[in-house]
Amino acid sequence: MSEWLQNLPVGWMALVIFTLTYLASWGIFVIVMGLVAGERIHIFKGVSPGMLPPLGIIFGLFVAFIASQVWSDIDRANAAVNREADALSTVVFLSASFPGEPQARLRDLTRRYIQEAVTYEWPLMAKQSAFLTVTPDSLAEELQLILALAPHSEGQVTAQREMVRALENAIDARRQRITVSRSSVNWVKWAALLLQAVCTLIAIAMVHSDNRRAGAASMGIFATGVAVSILLIASHNRPFSGAIYLQ
Repeated sequence: MSEWLQNLPVGWMALVIFTLTYLASWGIFVIVMGLVAGERIHIFKGVSPGMLPPLGIIFGLFVAFIASQVWSDIDRANAAVNREADALSTVVFLSASFPGEPQARLRDLTRRYIQEAVTYEWPLMAKQSAFLTVTPDSLAEELQLILALAPHSEGQVTAQREMVRALENAIDARRQRITVSRSSVNWVKWAALLLQAVCTLIAIAMVHSDNRRAGAASMGIFATGVAVSILLIASHNRPFSGAIYLQ
């Protein structure tokens, strides 16, 4: 799917997708009806209407197959972002167990990491160009600081252990969101979906080759379903970019 199309607002994306789908449907209709002459009408009418349900079912299965990947990516992205946020909140909350300089330093490092993620990593994830590298300096420094703390009570021992666990959780969640950000529907799946839609539209036109109005109406209805399916998938294709994305 074209990069510029997926970055359009939902309204403009819908306009482009519906327009292109209806134009393609109309082109198929004109071509098929233009071929209906002489003996061809008997050939076209020989196409069984019983083909249409299986073709429609296969198209629906393709939509469900692709949509399941899209919803899974969105769920994984949401889970990763929420888990990372919760882990960082835990560190900030438990840092109060070490008042003074350690608490201020831990909060400053957490704030710095969040700023780096928002200003640097998020734009890269939107472009699907973020790569898993070493642990960010701010998180690594924060982990070293926590491990260097000298607890003086059972409460501080527990807080230190939980902060280490929370930072490890944040690092793992970061790895997960970057991995998910590179996921999208590949061109093979798009091609299969569109080709199946074209085949179904051609079959509809051939079955109704002796009744232009019925053929136009049937193709228009199916083309609308095709456009809605494409819009739904395209608008949610990338969790961190496009018309609908995680912030």
